[in-house]
Amino acid sequence: MIAKIVLNYKNKKYAEAVSKAVAPDNVSAPKGLNVDTITDKNVVVTSIDLEGRLETFLSTIDDLLACVQVAEKSINQAMRLKR
Repeated sequence: MIAKIVLNYKNKKYAEAVSKAVAPDNVSAPKGLNVDTITDKNVVVTSIDLEGRLETFLSTIDDLLACVQVAEKSINQAMRLKR
């Protein structure tokens, strides 16, 4: 199973911050699961490749999106405090 999650942001700096926030999760992927996150300008692309159960695949996508949501909220809060 393969998924590609593409997230567009308002600028490159924001996209890089989100990418760096979720990238550490990619290191501890179990055997048969490959998760790769890259940034291209203002776009974050995460590719997920799994040889395994559908439940694991869907859980991985759900976990990634939850981490992205936390990263976005944290970045937005930091930007508000900086003003």
